[in-house]
Amino acid sequence: MAKILIIEDEKNLARFVELELKHEKYETVVEGNGRKGLEEALNNDFDAILLDLMLPDLNGLEIARRVRQEKTTPIIMMTARDSVIDRVSGLDHGADDYIVKPFAIEELLARLRAVLRRVKIEKKTTESTIEKKVIKFKDLTIETANRIVRRGDGKAVDLTKREYNLLMTLIEHKNNVVTREELLNKIWGPESNIETNVVEVYVRYLRNKIDVPGRMSYIKTVRGTGYMVRDEDDEKE
Repeated sequence: MAKILIIEDEKNLARFVELELKHEKYETVVEGNGRKGLEEALNNDFDAILLDLMLPDLNGLEIARRVRQEKTTPIIMMTARDSVIDRVSGLDHGADDYIVKPFAIEELLARLRAVLRRVKIEKKTTESTIEKKVIKFKDLTIETANRIVRRGDGKAVDLTKREYNLLMTLIEHKNNVVTREELLNKIWGPESNIETNVVEVYVRYLRNKIDVPGRMSYIKTVRGTGYMVRDEDDEKE
């Protein structure tokens, strides 16, 4: 039985979500205060967290950021804000998915099942990796066991989980174009409600971290289609 933490200060909504989750055989814990919700998330083990954005004492973005510093628990952010920058901000602070209020409970349940499936798949993949693998691409060295990316000088590049997955997806398909839709499905999942312009934002984040000023970008934009990395670059971005 999966255990879900609900951090939501709207009592009626929190109670409604709690009852629906219990009906689906989930175990639930509810907190209406941001700071207490953070303490609960850090001090106990949960399979997923449903997190409101606007909370008393501590907002959802800060809670997501602090949880992500210590744990990999999936976080679905529940918010009334639906602009691209708000969505990107939530994802960049550590949320795995988001849902905009008001929402249908069927959609929330589907998103919850999706993130739980992804965690299960990732866990199985990790457990099947017996020995450390090192991948080299141009002057980048990637230690897949501990998800560390290093430049030619040996300096580690601090990448978020999604930035790392984006880089690895492009390298796995090197010399081939990967469409924005394929990147969405691979990194956020086919059931996520993420728009393709979020991919563009994350590609920019990744370029800012791995590219060397004055040199060609590792990632080539294929106009109107998607992105690719090549063994040999033929033009400058």
